[in-house]
Order: sequence, then C-alpha cells, then structure tokens
Amino acid sequence: MILLIPSYSIAQWLLEKIDIIINLMGFPKNSLLEEFLYTIIVLCISGGIGWIIKYIFQLIIRLIFHIKHFTILNELISLRVISRCSHIVPPLVILAFIPFVFENEANISEAIRRLSIVYLLITIAIGLCSILSFLWMRYDTYKNTRNLPLRGVLNVCKGIVWIVILIVSVSVLIDKSPTVLLTGLGAFAAALMLIFKDSILGFVAGIQISQNDMLHVGDWVIVPGTIANGIVIDVTLSVVKIRNWDNTIVMLPPYSLVSSSFQNWRGMSDSGVRLISRSILIDNGSIKAATPDLISEIQEKLPVFADFISQSGSATIYNNGVAVINGTTETNLGLLRAYACQYIISHPMVASDKQILVRLMEGDATGTPLQLYCFATTTDWTLYEAIQSEIVEHIISICPTFHIDISDSTYVPT
Repeated sequence: MILLIPSYSIAQWLLEKIDIIINLMGFPKNSLLEEFLYTIIVLCISGGIGWIIKYIFQLIIRLIFHIKHFTILNELISLRVISRCSHIVPPLVILAFIPFVFENEANISEAIRRLSIVYLLITIAIGLCSILSFLWMRYDTYKNTRNLPLRGVLNVCKGIVWIVILIVSVSVLIDKSPTVLLTGLGAFAAALMLIFKDSILGFVAGIQISQNDMLHVGDWVIVPGTIANGIVIDVTLSVVKIRNWDNTIVMLPPYSLVSSSFQNWRGMSDSGVRLISRSILIDNGSIKAATPDLISEIQEKLPVFADFISQSGSATIYNNGVAVINGTTETNLGLLRAYACQYIISHPMVASDKQILVRLMEGDATGTPLQLYCFATTTDWTLYEAIQSEIVEHIISICPTFHIDISDSTYVPT
C-alpha cells in the first residue's frame, strides 16, 4: 500500500514528523539534520522489513524440514547455507524502497543506491561461498572415495568469488567499468604475487598432490626434518594439518611436501598387514656345534620341533618360497633359526602369504643379530605391538633351550 502513495507525499509526511521530533527534543531547525534523520529512518524501516522477510523465509524452510525431514535440507540448515543465502533479502528491499522515498533527492538516492548495491554484492558473495562449502562437503562425504585433499580447491574458488566481488564493488563505488580496474591491477601484479605467494604455491602444490595421488586425508605420514609423524586431518591452500600420536597438531605448508620427500604409510594401511622387523643380539661365545646330547635335549623339550630334526638329519635344509623353514642341525644357532621360522609361520597373527625370514645380520664384537622378518595380519597399532612383542619375547625365552646366550644389548630395532 505504501508504494501506491506518491513518493513526494511520503517524503513530506515523514519530514513533518521529523520536524515534530526535532522540536520536542529542543534542537533548532536544520535541513541537514532533517535529511540525515530522514535517511536513517528510511534505511531502518526498509532494512527492518528485509530482515523480517528473511526470518519468515527461514521459518518456512525449517517448518518444511520438520514436516518432510529431507536429508539434504537438514544439511543445508546445519551448514547455515539457507541462513547465509537469505542475507540477500534486506539489500533487495532497500533497493526497492530507494526510488519511492528518495525521488526528489538525487544525490542521496544515488549514494544510498551504490552502497546498497555493494551490500547486495557482499551478501551474494557470502551466499555463493556457503553454497560452494555445501557442494564441497557433499562431494567430500559421498563421492570423494579416494579422500583427495580438495579443500585447497574450495579455498581457491572462494578466493576467486571474493576477488570478483571486490572488483565489482569498487567499480560501483567509483562509477567506473571493472575493466578499468583490471587494467590498473597489472601494475600491481608483482606486489600481488608477493602477497599471495603462499596461496599460489599452496594451490600449485595441491594440484600436484591430487594429480599424483601423493596424499589423502587420513593418511599416516612422516616428514623427515620435522616433528610431523601422524595422521593428515586437513589440507588447505596454506597448510597441511597433521595430528601426531601425542595429539599435537603439526602445521606444514603444502609446497614443503612437494619440494622435499615424505613417507606415506597408506600402502601399509591398504594392504592390511604391517612389517615386523626386529633383531635379537646373540652372544658370539655361545654359538657352538650341535652335539647329539643337545639335539636329544631339544627334541625332548620341544616335541613340535622334533619332526624338523628327524627329517633333516645332519643335512642343511634349503627351501624356496616366502614362508618356509630354513635352518641347520649343525649348530645350536642353526637349530634356533629353524625353530624361529617354524614358530613364526605357525603363528595365527602372521601373514603366511607374505615374506617370512629368520636370518643372521652382520655381527661385530658385541654379538650377531638374529633378525625376525614377517608381517602381522593387522595395522592396528596396539594389536601390532602386542604381536611383535609376543614373538620377540618367545624367541628370547626359548634361547636357553638351545644353549644360546643373549648379548647385553638384547633388543635391537632394524
């Protein structure tokens, strides 16, 4: 109904009310003060109407959700996409009011119109960024099966949106074509590249990481030269966030991963098995030839190992394959090596289709390392540590049966 009344009449009526307010407050009559109050009142009324329409719109959407319970609508509400997109309503209402209430004030009308357009452009940018975040979330949750680090692409898209909005807003305020601003930006290209150096390098690094499938969110990585040793929780244009095992967060620039080397344990996680490689240091003085008495003693104490001794006799057994028993009955260390092979192969938590080795490493004056090399059938850290500890503990405890002594440096990682 207000829009049907001539705008001049509206202005006159509103100015009369402003005069009354000024007189009641005891201020002298001033045309500049009247125009200022008139502008403030008009903007407050139009803005208030816009915000009321916005909240009515949001209320309707929420009522529809409570009735229908659409999953996608729930995600839109939880991510505040609808709320942010509805910010566009107030500036549209203000722009609709301007021609009717400022018809006889060309300067004020033009200034408010330009500011309202800038306000509208900012709300459009906020809405577009929220829509991009929603689309990224949907894709990352339901379609990104490879867990590719796409947040950097999202940040680039948001940055492009805000750069475009900034250029258009400035062109509106100065009443110039955006092409004029773009032409002028060429002179500041070097400065802009310096300011946004990390973002540019991060964007390029993000493309290389995605194209070469170097890193996924959820990967366990180790970056030499840093304290980073944990799970990747986020990858953006400027930072890769890694949660270490002590729950500390390490921040690294993406281009540092591309420009240098890092270790990714994804292959281990995907395979479902994890390498056990530990060495027991054997005292050189305890290594000796296997006598018939020693062999008989071992057969008596370890009946499960008696078959190997009876089959091999005095000959050395050489077997091919990834999970076979290799050893000799000529020395007590050769017997221990064969027993360790047999024990590891029969262990229920060791992968029998993966390489299993019990071998002697290069020794020195401190002793000869006996390496246990196999794969646990789990990648769970707690269970993995329990399995390898059980294997090492058993081999150490069985050494006295073979008359073998352990050197003072018993448990040596390899």
